[in-house]
Amino acid sequence: MGKRDTRIAFINPVAAARSAGPRTPSGPSILDYLNRPRPTWEEVKEQMEKNKRQAGSSTLAAYEEELNKKFREDLDKKRDGVIKKVKRKKRKKEKSERVKKEKRKRSPSLSTSSSSSCSSSDGPSTPRREGCLNRNNCESTKKRTSSSLYSKSDRKEEKKLKKKSKKSDRRKKHTETWKRARSEDSDIYVMKS
Repeated sequence: MGKRDTRIAFINPVAAARSAGPRTPSGPSILDYLNRPRPTWEEVKEQMEKNKRQAGSSTLAAYEEELNKKFREDLDKKRDGVIKKVKRKKRKKEKSERVKKEKRKRSPSLSTSSSSSCSSSDGPSTPRREGCLNRNNCESTKKRTSSSLYSKSDRKEEKKLKKKSKKSDRRKKHTETWKRARSEDSDIYVMKS
């Protein structure tokens, strides 16, 4: 059997194009494209403005305007509420100051005697209250003033300190019981609970 012919006929594309001759142009040439009619700058601006107007839907714009109105109304309401609260606080302060001044004017001897009889355990930082004649009344006013003076962070710190002191007390008890058991029986180390 003979070998199979695996040769493929190869045609040079450049030579084939030259032999075919010049091609007739089917579409516009590059010069035609460059010399095409172009819009002026004013026409471009007008087109851009039209596109801007048509960019968003009118329903979306109306919805956004409605949201903005509601948001403004809410802001106005909250602002009015805050202003009213501030005014109320100012009035209360002024009223309390007036009442305090009137009490001082009415009974200077009573306030001095009551303040001397009422010793404060909190120290100089807590304000003394007038009219604390009864011991129970005096203690309740101290509690009120001390609770109003401390902030949340101070209360948290106090709780942490209490927890730490409880833990240290437990450790002390634990070590004491261990020492007792060790001293009683030198050979046996037993934890007594």
